[in-house]
Amino acid sequence: MSRLTNPRVPTSWILVLHAYLLLIRFDFYITTANLQGLLIRVGKRPPTRKNSQRSSIERIIAAMDLACIFYWKEVRCLQRAAAMTCLMRIHGTGAELVIGAQMMPLKAHAWVEIDREVVGERSQLPTHLAILDRC
Repeated sequence: MSRLTNPRVPTSWILVLHAYLLLIRFDFYITTANLQGLLIRVGKRPPTRKNSQRSSIERIIAAMDLACIFYWKEVRCLQRAAAMTCLMRIHGTGAELVIGAQMMPLKAHAWVEIDREVVGERSQLPTHLAILDRC
């Protein structure tokens, strides 16, 4: 069972702004086709302290959802997952960016996991995706 956003969780506008700025940063890496730079940037952000309280995770997911709504163009799954991973790590959660794909037909997806549990996804991930990388 994945942890989903609770619409009743109060979200700080500063947290939304931080999420928005991270979306801009990772959009730059994606548009310049610098996947290695994106993975290095995510990997350089270890959790500052251990904090995996459900309310904190839900606030971060809600902030990222709002930032994605206000973003001026469509947010890609890799961009969102990288930004959310960094935002969660900044707030002390041991989040991981996971990238998966299948060969036929070619599909790829990126998502965030905490303790091997998917967070922030509105639908179940296909179980047939092979994990390409964890960061």
